[in-house]
Amino acid sequence: MSGAAPAARRTIRFAHTSVGESCDPGHLAAPAPVSRAWAWGGATGRGVRVCIVDSGVTAGHPQIGDGVRQLAAAREPAGSDPAAPRAWSITEDTGGDVAGHGTACAGIVRSLAPDCELTSVRVLGGNLQGNGDALLTALEWAVAERFALINVSLSTRREHFKERLHDLADEAWFAGVTLISAAHNSPVDSYPWRFPSVISVGAHAVADPERVESNPRPPVDFFALGVDVAAPWLGGATRRVSGNSFAAPHITGLCARILERHPGFGTPQLRHVLAATADNIAPRRPE
Repeated sequence: MSGAAPAARRTIRFAHTSVGESCDPGHLAAPAPVSRAWAWGGATGRGVRVCIVDSGVTAGHPQIGDGVRQLAAAREPAGSDPAAPRAWSITEDTGGDVAGHGTACAGIVRSLAPDCELTSVRVLGGNLQGNGDALLTALEWAVAERFALINVSLSTRREHFKERLHDLADEAWFAGVTLISAAHNSPVDSYPWRFPSVISVGAHAVADPERVESNPRPPVDFFALGVDVAAPWLGGATRRVSGNSFAAPHITGLCARILERHPGFGTPQLRHVLAATADNIAPRRPE
């Protein structure tokens, strides 16, 4: 699919999206070209553990299948002092997806890496609103569990969570855990996608789920399909969705395939392979 000519671009009305710009191959410090056959050819993500931090996942959806572990970040019961702060913990989730957003993200990952091992941690409610402490609890747990990949198609703008999220993103980097985070759909600063230790993703509109574009301009690292994406939804349905949220799991799925072939790779190596195999790398000029 990557060799086909890109389709005409649609107008995208959210921020941090591709404008079709090429990248200079001279910026890739590689001793030799990297092929997609070497990077992920034939891989299905088998054995790669992926955590989806979102609104939950619909169990048994035909586009996702069974075997998804379902957890949630929840406040612990109040003690004898109702005014005392209540801690957050990770518990079994019997409610499943409450919004459809997490199911869509999980289905996109599975469409590219059908044999990856999926775990869902629900932190969002039915209105796609969440609590920053719930997000931190989920990410702390996922990093401690050493998931290879954590897909975070959400972010917070609250500054008082920024420092803890930044420390956690750096901890993941050094632990060999890769955070893949969707850029905000508005032109604002939010986290964790703005941190350099995170692979950040915006959207392009080319109808190719394996098309990756490397961004030559900050702050987003890569663009993936995020416009008019056919994704699983609540009740076994399929819905057309758009947003950077749905671009990020395309990158997560491809990273799962890379990690099956190259299980020792961390965030730096995954970032380099994605950039070296991107579809918008301009042809090298003759020496």
